[in-house]
Amino acid sequence: MKTHVLSVLVENRAGTLSRVAGLFSRRGFNIDSLTVGETEVKDISRMTIAVSGDDAVLEQIVKQLGKLVDVISIHKLDDSCIKREILLVKVRSDEKNRSAIVEVAAIFRSRVIDISASTITIEATGSFDKLNGLLQLLSPYGILELARTGLVALERGSRVLSKDE
Repeated sequence: MKTHVLSVLVENRAGTLSRVAGLFSRRGFNIDSLTVGETEVKDISRMTIAVSGDDAVLEQIVKQLGKLVDVISIHKLDDSCIKREILLVKVRSDEKNRSAIVEVAAIFRSRVIDISASTITIEATGSFDKLNGLLQLLSPYGILELARTGLVALERGSRVLSKDE
């Protein structure tokens, strides 16, 4: 089953997210990742939606999204798009293992953003695979807490998704 990434421009108003999520749940489609935020235009938001399924499932999702009044534009991003996610992870730490944890964070070009006597909190940005690799190396120390933003993505180069499309 392939993961598809959709970039969807929507009206930035109350209830839009609920209508989009409701569309998926009513039709039995699962959302792997959903990230929403304002765009460069104040009254428009961008949804980055990752879904798993074959091409027929993707086609159905795009058709159904296109019927929603709040949806301005939909674009399927190809594999060459720029994809990132942000991760915050709090790891159990003491004076014996602190330097090893900091070293792992450095290898992944992550930042230590908080240290206490018993924990280290790390911020990392990157692809899904990179973040999973970081978590795999940190797990032996004891992951106490974890938060991920979900996927954000943009086309490479000069192509842009706009309301005029």
